[in-house]
Amino acid sequence: MARSLILVRHPPVARAWAGRCYGQSDMGLSRAGQAMARALVGELAALRPDAIIHSDMRRTRALALPLARRLGITPVAMPLWRERHFGAWEGQTWNAIYRATGNMMDGMIDDPHSFRPGTTGETTCELFHRTAAALARAPQRGVVVIITHGGPIACARAAHAGEGLAGLAERVPPTGSVNALDS
Repeated sequence: MARSLILVRHPPVARAWAGRCYGQSDMGLSRAGQAMARALVGELAALRPDAIIHSDMRRTRALALPLARRLGITPVAMPLWRERHFGAWEGQTWNAIYRATGNMMDGMIDDPHSFRPGTTGETTCELFHRTAAALARAPQRGVVVIITHGGPIACARAAHAGEGLAGLAERVPPTGSVNALDS
């Protein structure tokens, strides 16, 4: 059996984090996100996954654990699937970041090899290579559901398409979306 990867972006986070850079900050889901997670459990269970992986963050566990309970399998927490680390930007509103730095955040796209968001954050290349390592460690057979974040999903989709860093911003899916990558 070939591997079928199902990449799921976590549902919407707590309202207090709306409009904020949250990266690797660890918050739960909003009420709408909790409702979406309940619906996603049924949708994902119907795919009969052989494995469930999540990033280990609360917002991914909130979907991984009920799905695993429903299927009777043990989920695997894999921190390699965490969102990009945004350094000192984490927790700030995107508007505040823009006011303080201007268009500096464009460096994530324009200078993927060396620009570090929030001074100490992860470069785009580091995120891409971390995601490639996570993909390599995922089971190589069966249906694998990976509950993760927008950045790693964008990187996985770009790698799967053979495009490297090109077009990453356009590959970030909406929260709660299900994205299949068949190999």
